[in-house]
Order: sequence, then C-alpha cells, then structure tokens
Amino acid sequence: MPIDATKPYDDSNIFAKILRGEIPSTRVYDDEWAHAFEDINPQAEIHTLVIPKGHYVSWDDFSAHASAEEIAGFVRAVGEVARRKGLVEPGYRLMANIGGHGHQEVPHLHVHIFGGEPLGPMICKHWK
Repeated sequence: MPIDATKPYDDSNIFAKILRGEIPSTRVYDDEWAHAFEDINPQAEIHTLVIPKGHYVSWDDFSAHASAEEIAGFVRAVGEVARRKGLVEPGYRLMANIGGHGHQEVPHLHVHIFGGEPLGPMICKHWK
C-alpha cells in the first residue's frame, strides 16, 4: 500500500529494522552514509536497493533536511554500487518511488538500481 511521504519518519519500518540488524539482508555495500542490499522480490536480473542511514522518508525530506555530507555520501554510494555490480556499461536504471502517486511502499528513502538486462520503456503509460 503506497505511503504518505509527508508523514514523520516511522522507526518501525522494514528498512529501519534492516539498518538496526533486526532483519537480515544480502548486503552489497555499507559505509557511514548508506547501506545497499539485494531486493527480496527482484524485478530485473539485478535489483539492488540503496538506503541512506539517516531517518528520511522521501527524496523531498532528504534533500531538505540531510547535511551536504549525507547527500554526497548517499549519491556516491549509489554510484559505487552500480560500479561494483558492473552496470555502468551497458547501463542501468535508478528509481525512487515517492509518496502515493509514486507508489512508495516503505517510508524510508530508497533507490532501486535495476540492470543486467534490457529494461524496456521507462514507464507504462496508463493514465487517462
């Protein structure tokens, strides 16, 4: 069920639990700013999630409230994960779902990295 990205951070969300080590994940990358792990329901041959270690609900929340160091560290982590996965060539897709219309399901900012195969069109056009 999509979430309201304007609500305060909920420390009981699944990604907060992963960061605290309460729920296991298949770690791909970890540093002081970000944690990356394999998606348990992959939508492409490679489907990795990157989450900031700070308590941010959405990209809006992150860009408005994170420090410059947190933002730089997170963006660098996303790039590092793509490089480690060998995705720079032939290419990959980044996706961050924000709020209800963006179909965000976990109220913790996260970026999906998709790759390893041709991905098709960016979105399905199904609106009226």
